[in-house]
Amino acid sequence: MGAKSTRRHDPYAVLRLPEFRHYISARLCITLAMQIQAVIVGWQIYAITDDVFSLGLIGLAEAIPSIFVSLYAGYVADTVPRKKIIVTVVAVLLLCSLALLYFTLDISNVLPLYGVLPIYVVIFISGIARGFMGPAVFSFMPQLVADKQLYANAITWSSTTWQAASLVGPALGGLVYGFYGITAAYTLDAVLVLLALTSFALIGGKALPENVNPQNMMESLRSGIRFVFGNQVILNAISLDMFAVLFGGAVALLPVFASDILLVGPQGLGFLRAAPAVGSVAMAVWMAYYPITIKAGKIMLWCVAGFGLSLIFFGLSTSFWLSLVLLVLSGAFDSISVIIRSTLLHTLTPEYMKGRVSSVNSIFIGSSNEIGAFRAGAMAKVMGAVPSVVLGGAITLLVVGITALKADKLRKLDLTPEMEVV
Repeated sequence: MGAKSTRRHDPYAVLRLPEFRHYISARLCITLAMQIQAVIVGWQIYAITDDVFSLGLIGLAEAIPSIFVSLYAGYVADTVPRKKIIVTVVAVLLLCSLALLYFTLDISNVLPLYGVLPIYVVIFISGIARGFMGPAVFSFMPQLVADKQLYANAITWSSTTWQAASLVGPALGGLVYGFYGITAAYTLDAVLVLLALTSFALIGGKALPENVNPQNMMESLRSGIRFVFGNQVILNAISLDMFAVLFGGAVALLPVFASDILLVGPQGLGFLRAAPAVGSVAMAVWMAYYPITIKAGKIMLWCVAGFGLSLIFFGLSTSFWLSLVLLVLSGAFDSISVIIRSTLLHTLTPEYMKGRVSSVNSIFIGSSNEIGAFRAGAMAKVMGAVPSVVLGGAITLLVVGITALKADKLRKLDLTPEMEVV
């Protein structure tokens, strides 16, 4: 889908860096753990409550604290060594995984006494942790890659790793849950978080980039916001993805489709959750060899439109296999958009400001996943799961149309090695 560069391109360049390999190993483990946990929590809560709205509340319980701490987390990522933040946050996520495991052992009758509330409390705490983790990980990765020309290659492999874990994680979580029980599934979740913590610890500490314009906390936060809102290309790119995720997301409702529409149980849910990652991994690997440069903005717009169309047809499908194919397509389209947007952010943002810019991006994109889950659950409660997904996909198409008309710089964007940090 992209044009080949005339320069000699090494698709494995960043994989030759030992610290980057530790980084993607940690990213693989933590993403596997979070995906497994998402499948287990979703199925567990739906089994306890039999209420589709409760699935939307899972996303809301994570989004609220993540949004609340996000801007401050960006400031912290620009003022505190990023490895220190990451290791601390992953340790908190390990405690959250152990708490969920403890609930299943039924030692203190926590769930029988309090229902699903303790699960939501743990998800809320993990939302705080993940709110700090996003900016720290985003700004730490470029410190492992000395050559800025390798940013796109690093982002592609990082995205491939994340998507591969997203492919394996849900299926693995569903299968372990289905065949060995919830305690075994949460045990696997905790072990993977521990492995991620170990891999991050193996990376050497990195000094913070020099800040050419030191500021107090409030002014520093304002400067990060001004940078994003003052750059039309970055603002339009993250806004497009935000609305696509907010209105086009159907992942939160997959337990309903698996249980009530497609009738495939927890094992089938695992495959449905993994399906978008199949397309994402395939596309990310393709882009490692053939990175998109020419007409990147137009390609991004067309792919977000394809994402919306895939979800519309998924919502209408009653065939398990057709639903899998449509989710695979949605993942392929989404992968292109994610890689283009991430490359823009890393290339156009000064190193000393990446934590704050990432936090703004997190508010736009990261939290919109959880808010989108709440939106889907709330709409499904009112109109049903199928209309909720179909309407969300239609709104995504409308957003793409408006963006294509209004965002001329994004529409004309090319991703070339000559792009400079502004």
